[in-house]
Amino acid sequence: MAAASLAGKPRKVIPKILAVIHADGCTGCEACVEVCPVECIYKVPGEEHSSLQTWCDIDLDRCIGCKHCAQVCPWDAIDMVDTLDAAQHVALKGGPPEYVEKHWDDLVDAAQRNAEGLLAKKKK
Repeated sequence: MAAASLAGKPRKVIPKILAVIHADGCTGCEACVEVCPVECIYKVPGEEHSSLQTWCDIDLDRCIGCKHCAQVCPWDAIDMVDTLDAAQHVALKGGPPEYVEKHWDDLVDAAQRNAEGLLAKKKK
């Protein structure tokens, strides 16, 4: 059960790829949540009907780029993208505009932080 011991801890290395869920294609089935070894995927309730309009999202500061979620998603709603391009993909990923606007800092800024960290590491 080594994977469970990593859950909830910050990662040590910024991965070259990150998972991005496209909310418009996600049904909230939670297949990705079940296989994530670091528990960085969480369910987002809908604004109007919290149990009906759900999808999953990813904490990009904890994603390790393992690809497990993308491999099990039955709806092909998860893309593995280059960390340097993740901010663009996150900004275009869909979902209710209110959600994206409300969580912009958490979503896009996290992707940008990861890209900057990876670039800084490459310069060393």
